[in-house]
Amino acid sequence: MDTDPDLPPLPAPLAEALARFDEYLEVQRGHSVHTRRAYRADVGSLLRYAVRHGVDELPGIDVGVLRGWLATQAERGLARATIARRGAAARTFLRWAYRVGLVQLDPTARLASPKVPRTLPTVLSAGAAAELLDTAREAAHDAEPEARPAALRAWAAAELLYGSGIRVGELVQVDVPAVDLTERLVRVLGKGGKERVVPFGLPAARAVSEWLARGRPALAQPTSGAALLLGARGGRWGQRQIRDAVHVLAAEAGVEDIAPHALRHSAATHLLQGGSDLRSVQEVLGHSDLGTTQRYTHVDDERLRKVFVQAFPRA
Repeated sequence: MDTDPDLPPLPAPLAEALARFDEYLEVQRGHSVHTRRAYRADVGSLLRYAVRHGVDELPGIDVGVLRGWLATQAERGLARATIARRGAAARTFLRWAYRVGLVQLDPTARLASPKVPRTLPTVLSAGAAAELLDTAREAAHDAEPEARPAALRAWAAAELLYGSGIRVGELVQVDVPAVDLTERLVRVLGKGGKERVVPFGLPAARAVSEWLARGRPALAQPTSGAALLLGARGGRWGQRQIRDAVHVLAAEAGVEDIAPHALRHSAATHLLQGGSDLRSVQEVLGHSDLGTTQRYTHVDDERLRKVFVQAFPRA
């Protein structure tokens, strides 16, 4: 659906196709609101480009239109990864349109994908991760009474992100009943609406227990519902607030400045370094493709290579 008031409306055939595609993403693919919004933005950009070039129906979008649209993205200075993502969104949309009979040919079959350099995820060393989490624990215990709920919340969030390896978007959706402190398990809803149960360690259990006992009650409101992590006004704590809290913890701990997702990356890498097999780590992280999990083995390989080059005089 095309609902941005700051953009001109699409011609009816294109707007209807985009609305149907959004419904497909929700109902059949189970994508989240955020993922669907990203698809709508990317596909909407393609459709508006087509309209500006005299195309007001889907069959008019050929490989020339696609290449022209992608070229304008490059001219605007967008990163290769962004252009590749937009190209992937267009492929998904047009292949769907072909399957449901809205177009007779799939123009993406002749469209080459821009090559994106593979980058390794940011990962803390085990020592740096411990330093960050120790800092969070000490801050929670040393905080003044008025600041204690926020400090306990930051500690619980950091411990759960690292101790379970769940995504930030999964963490903010966790409700209190989804956390089993006795068995040390948390139930999360991952990508594509897939539910999984993830174990976490004793440090995370302690942090969450203290948050529930001494932090959450101070912020809870009648409208808070069952959300595990609450903001200052009693609503569900958001991803942006978690990002800010992790940046602060990293600075206070004196470790590399990281985003919350780096704690997930760190957890995966440290699990593999500790001897966990790839399949087990894949299940914990909720990856549908084992290849996504395998990149964490490359992180360890790269770390070893750097140590070798630094330490070996004939490297």
